[in-house]
Amino acid sequence: MSIQLIGFDADDTLWRSQDYFDQAQLEFERIVGGYVDLRDARVHERLYDVEKRNIALFGYGVKGMVLSMIEAAVAITGEKISAQDVHRIVHLGKDLLQHPVELLPSIREAVEAIAADYEVVLITKGDLFHQEAKVRQCGLAGLFRRIEIVSEKDTATYARLLEEFALPAERFVMVGNSLRSDIAPVLALGGWGIHMPYHTVWAHENEAEVAEDAPRLRRVDSAAGLPAAVRDLAAAAQP
Repeated sequence: MSIQLIGFDADDTLWRSQDYFDQAQLEFERIVGGYVDLRDARVHERLYDVEKRNIALFGYGVKGMVLSMIEAAVAITGEKISAQDVHRIVHLGKDLLQHPVELLPSIREAVEAIAADYEVVLITKGDLFHQEAKVRQCGLAGLFRRIEIVSEKDTATYARLLEEFALPAERFVMVGNSLRSDIAPVLALGGWGIHMPYHTVWAHENEAEVAEDAPRLRRVDSAAGLPAAVRDLAAAAQP
């Protein structure tokens, strides 16, 4: 068969994640709202600007988000935010690092079905300790040939991993919720993608354009559709 390896994203593909970040952002805005008018201060946009600027320094994940929240809060409030409220922001991060791992509906059955026919790998990015903890708790780790926690998911990263796997891109399928991190880089390398959108997504992960009719791409509404999408791509990949 032409397709040999299926890669899975983790956050918002295997388990819930962005919901918790969204809740933390709402609480952050309530904290900052005690100092400024949220509408006039453009708090949501200004926090994202700080987060995006800091990715190169802090990477992805909870710790970088909390540091960016503190930096943004100091700037937005004109350095008036209290130590008590800075402490509240730190606790938002601690809560995020301890949230439960909740698998998405039907994802266990989908991964098991695909793993029965193909080798599968997990490729995720973010804070190393946090991602390792979620992998341990998810109950799916034993299904994956390898688990890769990377600092960025771009064409260079996927090219490096495929070289390590000794696999040409045209024999690889990546499954994920993010067009920017899971789909666009793999398609650019000549691989295949299955996009399974999540109901909420961080703005940064929307910064990619993939044609709706891209021939190497399939889209599914839920995990239940993943095995059929893999079969469809495998048929399309036959020489």
